[in-house]
Amino acid sequence: MRKTLFAGLLGSALLFTAAAHAADYTIDTQGAHASIDFKISHLGYSFVVGRFNEFEGTFSFDKDAISNAKFNVTVKTESIDSNQAERDKHLRGDAFLDVSKYPQAKFASTSVTDKGDGKFAINGDLTLHGVTKPVTIDAEYIGEGKDPWGGYRAGFVGSTEIALKDFGIDSDLGPASTHVTLNFVVEGVKK
Repeated sequence: MRKTLFAGLLGSALLFTAAAHAADYTIDTQGAHASIDFKISHLGYSFVVGRFNEFEGTFSFDKDAISNAKFNVTVKTESIDSNQAERDKHLRGDAFLDVSKYPQAKFASTSVTDKGDGKFAINGDLTLHGVTKPVTIDAEYIGEGKDPWGGYRAGFVGSTEIALKDFGIDSDLGPASTHVTLNFVVEGVKK
């Protein structure tokens, strides 16, 4: 009984210690040190690429206890930018993002799996176009340290692929254009 109790207390203490070292960060969108880009095939011949210009988020991260990390991001869907005004107007319309009805997309992590060598999988719920579905972002830790302005930063990159129909976007763009790749570059400033 004593051994079981001691083992339980030790395990709890180790978990608490690992969680206690995680630092909280705000994604640096002010300094434009973060981006959310997308890429979708155009008719199977090329790609349309673009980005979301306005988003915000936070994360809690410790490179030595990656599985304790947490990530939250909110995207302003109206900020979609494919570098072509007419296409962007179409993408903001009700056939795609319907930004007047769904002004935000959100991602909230539910778990993080450490894959070793700085690689990890961020599992979470993506809400887009009024639909919430689980997605996994394949991520890689880039680094962390002090910045020249007295702050402390950490960063990673990640990507995931989603099916448009999974999120209620039923426009037929052809068989080569059913999925969108989302790429993330994230640099956070320690709070």
